[in-house]
Amino acid sequence: MAVSIAEMILLGLLADWIFRKLRFPGLIGMLLLGVLVGPFVLNRMAPDFLMVSADFRLIALVVILLRAGFELSREALSKVGKQALLLSFAPSLLEGVTVALLGPYFLPLTRMESALLGFILAAVSPAVVVPAMIHLIEEYRGVKKGIPTLVLAAASAENVFAITVFYVLMGLYGGQSAHIGRALAGIPVSILLGIGAGLALGWIMLRLFERFNPRATKRTLIVIGISVLLIRLQQLLESTVPFAALPAVLGLGFVILEKREHMAHEISSKLGKIWVFASIMLFTLVGAQVNLPVVVKAGAAGFGLIVCGLIARSAGVFLCLIRSPLNGRERLFAVIAYLPKATVQAAVGAVPLAAMIQAGGDPAPGNVILAVAVLSILFTAPSGAWLIDWAGPRLLTADRPEEGRAALEAIKASEG
Repeated sequence: MAVSIAEMILLGLLADWIFRKLRFPGLIGMLLLGVLVGPFVLNRMAPDFLMVSADFRLIALVVILLRAGFELSREALSKVGKQALLLSFAPSLLEGVTVALLGPYFLPLTRMESALLGFILAAVSPAVVVPAMIHLIEEYRGVKKGIPTLVLAAASAENVFAITVFYVLMGLYGGQSAHIGRALAGIPVSILLGIGAGLALGWIMLRLFERFNPRATKRTLIVIGISVLLIRLQQLLESTVPFAALPAVLGLGFVILEKREHMAHEISSKLGKIWVFASIMLFTLVGAQVNLPVVVKAGAAGFGLIVCGLIARSAGVFLCLIRSPLNGRERLFAVIAYLPKATVQAAVGAVPLAAMIQAGGDPAPGNVILAVAVLSILFTAPSGAWLIDWAGPRLLTADRPEEGRAALEAIKASEG
């Protein structure tokens, strides 16, 4: 397995560099590398490496959410206000429900399997959006109305919402279908409990860090370890208490950023370095799970379903911005910025397939779900990145340099 990890690191970095030079997101190169060396093409990955892929994806997901938590300051959230709150769940909810309703007509999936796919697709990609928004701030575009900040804050929160709903639905799919109404009603309760637990744990960890003063690297490892244990706690409480671990993970970073900004920036910087390794493992291992014949078979129908979901998502963004101070061109930009998919789809796209295989059931629906998730990345990540780059200078006005500089410093500080 060690040799496979070494090969993926070296080849993943090379693929990332090549695709960035071609002005495509580097994650596309890593994803295609995984497809190429995976068991369905060249079969160059060690079997034991593939067996632990779910654990690597879990760690990558934790790093994603922790980075989001360390980027969400109270000041940024209060500036963009109600629109950020609406954008954090409404477009995702509309897209997920649309895919759930239309999925059985496009693909060989049940309604529940379509719902799983819907909330896999229903999250915008921080890996594409964050660098693009920082670039716009560097050009002082849209910063007076806080448009890049709005997209950054709402996109981070939306990831948590979509993933939380997905895992609740996974619990239903795993054998709790007799209690669908109760489980769905428990979604907001589970999110609130998760947020509360995260805020409380964040406060406790902050006090311990202040008392014992461990190095930033040790603080980062402690935060990651606690976050993984929170997910394990959710699994243990699954049948008794509606508890969502992912909002708790987000809350950890939020508390530390709010109370000790310098400490939060140090941890965020370490997480950014860990993400370099985690992203290679995430995207190459997801690519390795892709069954190419299934992708080809799902091609046109899967693409059509993705487009339907994107139309519903775009309508949701417009509805959320009706009473905002943004003009028509700026609202159109927000719609475009909410199109790219990549990170969450890679992190959880293979979860249904793994669950079906572990349960000894038919893996065919899981293969279809993974194929459409990968198809959404291949379609929306490069096109979304290009559209944001094209639309920014044309739809957003350039503001005064001092306004853009202040916004950029705030975002870069949270990035570490």
